[in-house]
Amino acid sequence: MITLPPHLEIHDDRFAALVHPMSQLEVIAEGFTWTEGPVWFGDHDCLLFSDIPSQRIMRWSEQDGVSVFRSGSGFNNGNTRDRQGRLVGCRHGMRDVVRTEIDGSLTVLADRFDGKRLNSPNDVVVSSDGAVWFTDPTYGIISNFEGFRSDPEQSGCNVFRMSPGGELSAVVTDFSQPNGLCFSPDEKTLYIAESGSSHDESVPSVIRRFAVEGGDLRDTGIFAEIDDGLPDGMRCDVMGNLWSSAADGVHCFDSEGTRLGKILVPQVVSNLCFGGRDGHRMFITATTSVYRVFVDVRGAEPWTLGKQ
Repeated sequence: MITLPPHLEIHDDRFAALVHPMSQLEVIAEGFTWTEGPVWFGDHDCLLFSDIPSQRIMRWSEQDGVSVFRSGSGFNNGNTRDRQGRLVGCRHGMRDVVRTEIDGSLTVLADRFDGKRLNSPNDVVVSSDGAVWFTDPTYGIISNFEGFRSDPEQSGCNVFRMSPGGELSAVVTDFSQPNGLCFSPDEKTLYIAESGSSHDESVPSVIRRFAVEGGDLRDTGIFAEIDDGLPDGMRCDVMGNLWSSAADGVHCFDSEGTRLGKILVPQVVSNLCFGGRDGHRMFITATTSVYRVFVDVRGAEPWTLGKQ
């Protein structure tokens, strides 16, 4: 019988092929306030992540360790890369989605809808056609901890799509607090986390699934339920499995929503991404720290890896 390390919990035999019994859960950075938004830059061999309340985007690399990538980040939360390799982030303070150009300048992609300020964009993905999809809960305006307390101008907490031409549309409008989102590898499905239980216990801690039909979404129901805490950031791997944050770690589901197993983490997990030089490392942001663990599958976002 193979003895598993304490950070691995197998619920389905298929999970054993996605992890490894000799893997280690390493702390690679610590001492932050609330870490979020990890994104791997393979062409620079580094990880960027947000320390939201400290208004910093941090950089980590094997060679250089931890440094500040950007101070005064405007309570930046979720991050991703577009197909040109540029950083795209969500700023609670400015209540916008912003892109970092190759020369380091910033371009605001979206900050208003129907002439009113957005709530506080939270997480973001870019599809292969260049459209930008993001969630807009109120976490950045309900207190001064990770934004600026303010009354919402939007009538709800929506999921938005910004077309390649810059047109902004609300594609889902019935979430309590939409949070993390990610595409399936074929981009036919968009998964969106419902994290409204953070402030309302009656809201189920679920991941919802939507069929992508051009620039629109069709609700196909609840994909999975998180049994400890709530879902936040998440990613898909190349096999179509979805890996979601939770209070006790990272939960892995197959494409039908069956829980395969968990990577247990001693702090509440906010987000995760795949990366590393070989693409087989999962980076996990969890409360005050960032963790790294080997996984035997790559993420479904090959453009994050850069040159191999």
